[in-house]
Amino acid sequence: MNDGNGQADAAGSQRGNAQATDSQATDSQADDSPGEDAQGENARPEDVRPKGARRKDVRRNQQTLLEAAAEAFVASGVDAPVRDIAARAGVGVGTVYRHFPTRADLVIAVYRHQVDACAEAGPALLAAGPTPHAALERWVDLFVDFLVTKHGLAAAMQSDGTGFEALHAYFLDRLLPVCAELLDAAVASGEIHSGLDAYHLMRGIGNLCIGAESDPRYDARRLVALLVAGLRRP
Repeated sequence: MNDGNGQADAAGSQRGNAQATDSQATDSQADDSPGEDAQGENARPEDVRPKGARRKDVRRNQQTLLEAAAEAFVASGVDAPVRDIAARAGVGVGTVYRHFPTRADLVIAVYRHQVDACAEAGPALLAAGPTPHAALERWVDLFVDFLVTKHGLAAAMQSDGTGFEALHAYFLDRLLPVCAELLDAAVASGEIHSGLDAYHLMRGIGNLCIGAESDPRYDARRLVALLVAGLRRP
């Protein structure tokens, strides 16, 4: 009888351990599943705040996610794990998927966010800088950062020809006028030579930045700095 009880106890213990293991596996799977995470977050009590306050929170959360994703892309490329992005933003995986259902959605949003930041910096630098040429130099630094820190971003977007063309058009529409404004201001102040348009300057900078992210011996920023310095009048 004791042996039977011992066997029953052992079997019960094994069943208990198996149930615990199954429970842990289920918990792990649920943690990996964006759908279940998102459903859990959507199950929170109804938000009774005014719509304006809710929209403001949504925009703030999106900004936080985009900044976290940009950091993750710089560190690991556009294939950075969603868990890494969520951890950097301090949110659950489901929150990332709720705002950006696919990786393509996230990549495009990060690209547009970074373009917007670069575009908005131009007028601010021109207003705050000691000279228009100094503002141009600082803006070009930001532009170079944008170009050389997007590991694999262009390749990821080129897989969708139509989407890539739309983003490239957005890039030009937003940044060309900013670069032109900085160039015109520097020409008007007598600091640089006239005759160079924004498209050629940005194209030249882009060409100098090709391959900079994959070759640690190549310092694109140094060559771009020489290019901008060469615009100055003697």
